[in-house]
Amino acid sequence: MIRTLVVVGFGMAAHRLLDRLCAEDSGHSWRVVVLSEEPRPAYNRIALSSYLAGCEAGALSLPSGAILGSPRVDVRLGRAAVRLDRARRTVTADDGTAYRYDALVLATGARVSVPPVPGHDLPGCFTYRSLADADAIRAAAAFSPGGGAVVVGGGLLGLEAADGLRRLGLGPHVVERAPHLMPAQLDADGARLVERLVGAAGLRAYCGRPLLAVEPYRRGLLRVRLADATVLDAALVVFSSGVRPRDELAAAAGLATAERGGCLVDAACRTEDPRVFAIGDCAAVEGRSYGLVTPGYRMADAVAGQLLGRPEVFTYSGPVTRLKLPGVDVAGFGDTHALAPGALQISYRKRQAGHHIYAKIVLDKAAETLLGGILVGGAADRSPLPALLGQKLPSPVEELLP
Repeated sequence: MIRTLVVVGFGMAAHRLLDRLCAEDSGHSWRVVVLSEEPRPAYNRIALSSYLAGCEAGALSLPSGAILGSPRVDVRLGRAAVRLDRARRTVTADDGTAYRYDALVLATGARVSVPPVPGHDLPGCFTYRSLADADAIRAAAAFSPGGGAVVVGGGLLGLEAADGLRRLGLGPHVVERAPHLMPAQLDADGARLVERLVGAAGLRAYCGRPLLAVEPYRRGLLRVRLADATVLDAALVVFSSGVRPRDELAAAAGLATAERGGCLVDAACRTEDPRVFAIGDCAAVEGRSYGLVTPGYRMADAVAGQLLGRPEVFTYSGPVTRLKLPGVDVAGFGDTHALAPGALQISYRKRQAGHHIYAKIVLDKAAETLLGGILVGGAADRSPLPALLGQKLPSPVEELLP
């Protein structure tokens, strides 16, 4: 018997799920309906800064021929889901059509968490999350050649957005409320070097200075006020200040959500309703949201297995985060802050072949197993260390450091 699967969302995690189902559902046991709020097929959000700087949208497209060409998959682009009725097992779209399901996968993603400061919604203020956001930023930048820009958020995405704005010809400032850049991935020593390197690349950082307000200024300009009385004038303000899982559809249907947002799911990515799964940025696996692509893929793999009768569960050894800007190579992986009980840290700074390098590794209390690390500069993008996460390290450890 053919069953109906409804997938809400067509981002990177949903694409992974659909790709797996198209390849592995040899028994044709599922007919799939995809409701995608965005008007475009799935694309690579990781490369959004390249699009912001001028590359074609098609360069970001994920290979979707098998999905869009399958007679068993009905993709409805530009069609948002607005209501979930678990009793009737239906999802209603914004055109009023109700889709009945035997299983439902929520892959609604996340939205930028914009600080509720005065002026955050003024013309000239943008979020940085989607191709539509990038289109709006590019259009505004075209009318502000040589103007400045302020990026609110000094994490990975904020720095990538700032680099995209730099390549558009806007002099970007980065505002981060935490004491240093990339606070989720880096320690203070690593972040100091990153701030120095991004400064050399044309990005000015203001750390430990929360945004206070955005105000209209002269024609075509905004005035940004920080908590320490710093004032920055800019043509554009771009918010990339963290994300919030889009869990409203689930919450309105009575499904449990995590304390910090996200559809609460078990290790199989199943909600308290056995017919409803959640994957990607909208999911909180056993209470934890990840906000990264790789764990979203692992969730999609687990759900694909469940739908095809295999008892697969979500497994993830830890994040590997990379930042690559001109002259800036950063890799942070695993327990970068040495939070594990008894964790040991080894770190050093040096100058090699004209480049500054910072490296830190975090080991278990027996000094044998790699729990995490930070690499800034040098060959951070080619280091073997991230691949050794969770494994016993060969001796001597120094041979693995840059």
